[in-house]
Amino acid sequence: MNSRFFSPLGTVSCVTLGGGGIGNVWGETNREEAVATVRAAVDGGITLLDMAPSYGRGEAESVIGEAFGGQLPAGVRVTTKCQLGTPEDIAAVHPRLEKSLRRSLDTMGLECADIFFLHSNICPDDYRYAQFPDSQDRWATCWTLYQQGAVPAMQRLVEQGLCRFWGITGTGLPSTIREALMAEAAPDAVQLTANLMDSAGNICLFDSEPESPRESIAVARERGIGVMGIRAVAAGSLCAVIDRDLPETEMTVVDYRRAAGFRELCASIGEDPADIAHRYALGMAGVDTVVLGVKNRSELAACLAAAAAGPLDTALVQRIDALGLQQGQAHQHE
Repeated sequence: MNSRFFSPLGTVSCVTLGGGGIGNVWGETNREEAVATVRAAVDGGITLLDMAPSYGRGEAESVIGEAFGGQLPAGVRVTTKCQLGTPEDIAAVHPRLEKSLRRSLDTMGLECADIFFLHSNICPDDYRYAQFPDSQDRWATCWTLYQQGAVPAMQRLVEQGLCRFWGITGTGLPSTIREALMAEAAPDAVQLTANLMDSAGNICLFDSEPESPRESIAVARERGIGVMGIRAVAAGSLCAVIDRDLPETEMTVVDYRRAAGFRELCASIGEDPADIAHRYALGMAGVDTVVLGVKNRSELAACLAAAAAGPLDTALVQRIDALGLQQGQAHQHE
């Protein structure tokens, strides 16, 4: 397994096992197969496990607890997350984050998380999302509450010894995410979209500015903030087929149709689209580790092989980019 430097943890595997797959987010699996997949990932050289209580309502974290019995193999690190939203009382922020983190640690049988991520969309004060605005206080954190509530709470959790470092999930307003990355009290790590379409798909809930994840990755890199690349296959849009039932209007399906030219290119060179998508993400400048959404050992084996093959050569990257699939390019061709 190739390794890379990932601030703040030091050297980690170039790919990370995500909790979405083993938590049944990306299609069905079962506990036995999920536990076997986690163990196979570690045996295959993966040293970072990215979990969250929202992955299967605690299922992914339960899998970690069962797989290792509270004793992680040497060199393996674990992250988890909490979706805070925007509580009316700023005093509720720390207790809510602490409760979530302690529950996650108990489920995994651990005493401390290596990184604890704020999993909320971060947005400007008074911002209204294009999608689900009536419920956004449950999943979006406004800037003032982030600065005055979430950041001090995260720092306090580190001081309590419940997590070693803290981070943010960068799926909120890109300009606000970059403001957070450039702040004096910046996160130690950030999760950002890293795929050939620059698309977060169905978790992009705003339309007031371009997604522009590469700009955010560049800011993080300049600031020395570790970057975990997420959505390498765009939730399945960059795979040969989408292996779960979704409505035709769902953004994963919309992106899948838009990526038809990418699948044709992969077919012409005799490669699996998912493998090429993962290798593309691995070659994106500033991405320290790419999170895998695998749900079984078969998918894991394919991803490990792609990681072993390494980033794509420049000529193939140029051919992919010439398809015009990146969000900015797509808008230019409309």
